[in-house]
Amino acid sequence: MIMLPSDLAATFSASRRVVRWLVPLGLGAFASLGHETWMSGIVAVTASLVLAFLIVPTNLRDVAWFGWLLGLSYFAVTLRWLVEPFLVDPVRHGWMAPFAIILMAGGLALFWALAFWLARWIAGRGTSVIMWLPITLAAMELARGHVLSGFPWGLLSYTLIGGAGSVLFASFGPYGTTLLLIASAGSIAYCLFAGRWQVWAGHGVVFIFISSLIIWSVVGEVVSTPQMPQTLVRLIQPNAPQHQKWDEDWMTVFFDRAIEQTAAGEAPDVVIWPETSIPALLNYAQPWIEKMSIAARGAPTVAGIQRREGNNYFNSAILIEGPQTVTAISDKSHLVPFGEYIPLSWLLEPLGLNTLVEQVVGFTPGTDDGMMHIDGLGFVRVLICYEGIFPEDMQRGNVRPDVLLIITNDAWFGKGAGPRQHLLQAQARAVEQGLPVIRVANTGISAVISPWGNIMAQLPLNEAAYLDVTLPTALSPTLYARIGDWPLTVLLILCILMGGIARLVFNVDPTDRQR
Repeated sequence: MIMLPSDLAATFSASRRVVRWLVPLGLGAFASLGHETWMSGIVAVTASLVLAFLIVPTNLRDVAWFGWLLGLSYFAVTLRWLVEPFLVDPVRHGWMAPFAIILMAGGLALFWALAFWLARWIAGRGTSVIMWLPITLAAMELARGHVLSGFPWGLLSYTLIGGAGSVLFASFGPYGTTLLLIASAGSIAYCLFAGRWQVWAGHGVVFIFISSLIIWSVVGEVVSTPQMPQTLVRLIQPNAPQHQKWDEDWMTVFFDRAIEQTAAGEAPDVVIWPETSIPALLNYAQPWIEKMSIAARGAPTVAGIQRREGNNYFNSAILIEGPQTVTAISDKSHLVPFGEYIPLSWLLEPLGLNTLVEQVVGFTPGTDDGMMHIDGLGFVRVLICYEGIFPEDMQRGNVRPDVLLIITNDAWFGKGAGPRQHLLQAQARAVEQGLPVIRVANTGISAVISPWGNIMAQLPLNEAAYLDVTLPTALSPTLYARIGDWPLTVLLILCILMGGIARLVFNVDPTDRQR
């Protein structure tokens, strides 16, 4: 007997509990493979979500558990690199690695649990849950990027970066593209469930209409592109392993290595060093800065450094334009939770956890917009490591930059998925803003990215080297750069509010067919 898609939900609900747990865990893990270079992102995510939407339970408690298990495995596999920072000093911190990945994945999965619960609550027991899930899941992904300072790592839409789907980011950004990706899966799932050619035809017309809008909006970005002067930028990658980076016996080794890379070959127009690449506080770094300026042979140099101001410490980037001249300072404003600060620390202190707060809180967030003016590059928005994963941070201030610069220390992330995923998000920022991105990482992957998200040149992971690249031309501001996430946020909130009001007032399942 052939099982129809409409029969899957009933079969799944009648299966043993272990099956009802393993299936969403397997689907979430398969969806996470979309972030791997060898797997098609659209295939992995769409196939997983289509099946998940077809078997979503009808009971509210069961559907929340289903969504949580789905998210748990998705985030656990995607964020597996989170164990790497604890293995830098495995004797002291190694035991915390499994707890970190489980707690992080489990916490992020709560957003998915709420999305599935909310969609089922609005839809009742009807098939319209398939159409509500893209709205609620996209809304929860947007919330995940902002709640408690946000952690938008591993968005479903990032599985499209590097392929034809990258172009969507220029018009809709990462959250809007997430909605389109999930909606495509929902559309396929509903068509399979309905099994009528009229439904397929209707969804096909909508798909063609949306595709036409995308093509029209993107073509508009190519017209009248402003020209920039051809500037030779040198990326410095000293490759300092995290367990040696702050060792007094090794600090000068890595600094001297970066000096040699800066002084090598023909003089560049601009030199970029990675995050915290100067092994001294800015307050005492003058001898180091003089060496850097001499090695750069007059070229402006941007480098990461820490600095102190009173009792406050900042993770900063400085612009060096002479042996005695630091002409600009940009402080990191979006700090890493539990790494550079403790969220809701004011709640922990009354509970007697003062020691934990004091050990972690080491940096003060900056208040500037991260903008520097650098000869040969124009206005440059400087982003330090974690800041590069937030699309809204690209739009701080009132001046549009000519270049996005991300300096980072990815030595914490190990040798696997972490550095690749971090680079991929830099590609997304380039497409969203229509701007070239310079990414300089301590251990790699350092790269220059075109405004279309293509990697023009890069240095391999865990290799000490420098890279000279001529910057590509910036595009006109993209649609997403002009409007940001506000229209999408308002749309999602209104849809959910109207659905919730209809559910409370009418308490009627808008579909005739029951799951």
